[in-house]
Amino acid sequence: MGSSFGDLFRISTFGESHGGGVGVIVEGCPPRLKLNVAMIQAELDRRRPGQSHITTPRREADQVEVLSGLMDDITLGTPIAMVVRNKDQRPGDYKDMAVAFRPSHADATYQVKYGIQARSGGGRASARETIGRVAAGAIAKQLLHKAAGTEVLAWVKRIHTIEADIDQQSVSLADVEANIVRCPDPATAKAMIERIEAIGREGDSCGGVIECVVRQPAMGLGMPVFDKLEADLAKAVMSLPATKGFEIGSGFGGTLLKGSEHNDAFVPTEEGRLQTATNNSGGIQGGISNGEPIVLRVAFKPTATIRKEQQTVDAEGNATTLAGKGRHDPCVLPRAVPMVEAMVSLVLADHLLRQQGQCSLW
Repeated sequence: MGSSFGDLFRISTFGESHGGGVGVIVEGCPPRLKLNVAMIQAELDRRRPGQSHITTPRREADQVEVLSGLMDDITLGTPIAMVVRNKDQRPGDYKDMAVAFRPSHADATYQVKYGIQARSGGGRASARETIGRVAAGAIAKQLLHKAAGTEVLAWVKRIHTIEADIDQQSVSLADVEANIVRCPDPATAKAMIERIEAIGREGDSCGGVIECVVRQPAMGLGMPVFDKLEADLAKAVMSLPATKGFEIGSGFGGTLLKGSEHNDAFVPTEEGRLQTATNNSGGIQGGISNGEPIVLRVAFKPTATIRKEQQTVDAEGNATTLAGKGRHDPCVLPRAVPMVEAMVSLVLADHLLRQQGQCSLW
């Protein structure tokens, strides 16, 4: 209930931020897929805390252990279980939060819903839960690449009020990883880093936007009407911590255009495949992928836990104040890039298997 995602390619995550560990069980991965386990670790390294001075100083190696589902790094078709042990817990940082709710955090709503919560580190509401998603997403990425040559790549497009103009078709992973903020435009990245540093010194936080492109996606993915591809992509990325907005293709900007300006005209090709002159649809029409690059953007709010003193209430509703003392990112965007890639990859892998099951019999 609430901790599983996907239909045929299905994941279930487990664990709390300050518990013994976090992980994932992946079901439905086809057998005989040769996995690069080092790539799974590499994706977790992109997500882990303490990787730069603009992220949380919590020190975790996030070393993945694959417990089942592989033999000689080849998938067996059985459940793949992966776990990462928590090593650097500091529950004492959260003693004040045991009696006061953090504004805009999950403390109050978890307490109302369950009558109990793992307040140390945020429990399941912590971004540490996403370790399982990123590990599973690394498997989905490899499945997509082998099946269709698909590449899923995301980057930081905006931090606070600073926005980069990125060529979606030419940007590479090396460009994204060239700086600690994961913005592929060097000049804009420098300004973003300075902004995060300045806001962090104030004991405050900031948000922004991550952009993601899927190159060479399989055609025909999506199951209308309720499982349209963009609908499942929206659910996937909006399930990530701190997300507050989603758009695909032209997004909200498309509402400023006329139909004649927005429509993606079809153009003939020698191969006879679908191709459009523009891509305002973001690679999806009628809920089904058309083979053009899938382009989407995700908005992340400022980190809720900040060092500035804020007004709040305790569990009995009494007024009090609270200043966060834990180790938190002043901006979640740099570490959220692999999380977005993972969720997009999981959706595409699931729909690829569903497409094969529905349409490959004759």
